[in-house]
Amino acid sequence: MNKHQPPLWILAGPTACGKTALALALAQQIDLEIISVDSALIYQGMDIGTAKPTAQERQQVPHHLIDILDPRDNYSAARFVTDTHRLVADIRARGRTPLLVGGTMLYIKALLEGLDDMPAADPAIRARLDEAFAREGSPAMHQQLALVDPVTAQRLAPGDTQRIQRALEVWHSTGRPLSSFHRRQASDAPKVPARLVSLEPDSRPWLHQRVALRFQQMIEQGFIDEVHRLRARGDLHVGLPSIRCVGYRQVWEALDAGHDLRQAAVLAQVVEQGIAATRQLAKRQITWLRSMPQRHVVRCDLVGPSEAMGSTSQRDMLKAALAAFQAD
Repeated sequence: MNKHQPPLWILAGPTACGKTALALALAQQIDLEIISVDSALIYQGMDIGTAKPTAQERQQVPHHLIDILDPRDNYSAARFVTDTHRLVADIRARGRTPLLVGGTMLYIKALLEGLDDMPAADPAIRARLDEAFAREGSPAMHQQLALVDPVTAQRLAPGDTQRIQRALEVWHSTGRPLSSFHRRQASDAPKVPARLVSLEPDSRPWLHQRVALRFQQMIEQGFIDEVHRLRARGDLHVGLPSIRCVGYRQVWEALDAGHDLRQAAVLAQVVEQGIAATRQLAKRQITWLRSMPQRHVVRCDLVGPSEAMGSTSQRDMLKAALAAFQAD
């Protein structure tokens, strides 16, 4: 991709803001294919807890980078960039418009701004850090990260175990802070023209309500049974990126601790923890988005929690997104 090609269309936003519904509505207006920008949707067998587009939705419009990996395997921002370049070329060759949709902001930044080559995970270092996290807890490890990489520590919540551990892995592997890999000279960064539409709420309580509603719906759809099926494989554990996804991690750790999720009070506590973790994820996503001045913001909190895409507010969102993507 270069400056002579059409700009990429990217639809981003925090979890539960309505990206999937808007993307499907856009597909009714434009002949497009969707490329997922979601580090959880890549995993097979993780459908309910990731709010994966349904089979019917995926029949309506082609989707890519969904169900491409077993949960025991790893994926990276660098691989996402490679896969996306290939997919964009293929979709355009078919005469269609690629639409990137999702909330994994590191993937978006890697695509638009580039990343230095990141060191691969070292199993020995990861094992030592697993023990340290279990012994000392995530907040204490966050304090350790602040000593060696204050830039990364500042943008991570003390409970964001997965990213804190990855940052510490990089430090122990290379002696360099993770933030140093994210700094590239502007002249060296690839120039990928893009139009970034960001669904963002003005009302934080609106988003909190959406997050809670979605989590409750996932429980009703059988999310606990889905986690049980993953555990029954015997080759997965909470140290894997897949199982560290919000929701999965909270349920998995409760089961590891021997809690009986058939008890209403126990399940309610796990649901509360999952909702809190999802809210923290949404907060981080919004922070990332606000660091991208080129984004075009479309308010998503004018839409009620149960409004269909045919509602006036949904049509307004669609109109605003189309105008931003098709601007001269």
